[in-house]
Amino acid sequence: MRPIQILLACLVFTKILGQPRTSKLPEGFVYVTDKIDNILVDLRYCGHHNFVGAPVDGYHEPKLILTEKATEALQKVQQELNGSGLGLKVFDGYRPQTAVNHFKRWALQINDTIAKPVFYPAIDKRLLFKEGYIASRSGHSRGSTIDLTIIDLSSGVEMDMGGTFDFFGEKSGHVFKGISKKQQENRKFLKVIMQKHGFQPYDKEWWHYTLIDESFPDTYFDFPVE
Repeated sequence: MRPIQILLACLVFTKILGQPRTSKLPEGFVYVTDKIDNILVDLRYCGHHNFVGAPVDGYHEPKLILTEKATEALQKVQQELNGSGLGLKVFDGYRPQTAVNHFKRWALQINDTIAKPVFYPAIDKRLLFKEGYIASRSGHSRGSTIDLTIIDLSSGVEMDMGGTFDFFGEKSGHVFKGISKKQQENRKFLKVIMQKHGFQPYDKEWWHYTLIDESFPDTYFDFPVE
């Protein structure tokens, strides 16, 4: 390689390495994996395995973002679980309003039912808003709501909750009795430990929790997940 080519290559390489991070989180928000050890992240809206059946607008990278206060509380949950060889697996955290708007458009596309057999087999998608499974404004956009489950740390296997994340139906509710006693106990175990550290449950979704003393109770953010 000629000297001038080597110089140009070095300059390009240096420019790439030296580029600052283009995204900056608003004050009060953090990347959860920077703060909590061994937390497993599976952001479903970054991929195709979700009720829309496609990546959702606003999710550019699989980065779990929450408010600092919610992250601190979640860290206490993780630490307590770790003492028993367990840990957290997170499906969603902060959700931009752009993503919520995507859900709203999707709900109006009546013929788009590619994910219906898995996520809402018994519900007409036109009723998802009325039934409370989708909202025009989501608590996730305030940054202190999280969707999660518990895993075995050694194997990564999820605790059997008697249902899957984002299943729209009675089966996902906390009071649903059509699951085994052990599955009910597992849901209660998650609920108790989350409440112990300041989170409140959502009655229709066993995986959904919001920090009671949230940082931005009246603010809905719309910065991208990246």
